Amino acid sequence: MIKVPDLPVATDESEEPKLEWFVLKVQSGREDTIRDTIVRRVKMEGHDRFFKQVVVPTEKSTEIRNNKKKIVERKSYPGYIMVQMELNEKTWFLVRETSGVGDFVGAYGSPSRMTDVEVNRMLGQAVPVKAEESAKLKIDLERGDRVKIKDGPFENFEGTVEEVIEGRASVKVMLIIFNRPTPVDLEYWQVEKI
Repeated sequence: MIKVPDLPVATDESEEPKLEWFVLKVQSGREDTIRDTIVRRVKMEGHDRFFKQVVVPTEKSTEIRNNKKKIVERKSYPGYIMVQMELNEKTWFLVRETSGVGDFVGAYGSPSRMTDVEVNRMLGQAVPVKAEESAKLKIDLERGDRVKIKDGPFENFEGTVEEVIEGRASVKVMLIIFNRPTPVDLEYWQVEKI
């Protein structure tokens, strides 16, 4: 049985709606289609004035695969959608009755409003930065991986990854040189996983 919180009745047309941010729990992997469904239902039922934004929070990151740099967009919070809306009986039922929506985030069945700080942090708007600068480098190596060096003075040597330093886009590899373990700092593109 669905517990319905005490909600105000929808405001009349003359009043300006009070828009606030809420977070919805949704089926993971279907965030985009659920967002589109909510937007379509809002338009069909004529509740446009009670909704401003329906957002799936994402972040850009840079991945290096097969020596190619690629910027990918990932969901920051899989299984969650943010909605800026006025919460009343009509809007609550519209959102809750949308296929794939679990519930509003909040204690004891009552939706919790988000603060401006929380909204900015979740949407990544705390510090405006260009997309290229905000992209994070993702190196597809981990400590303990066996690698072969494919460029530089140690070309064709094999070693073990000791440390991945994503901030500098480098990797520390332990090589055996003259029967002694020797740490060597290399650029991420100079090594490949064995």
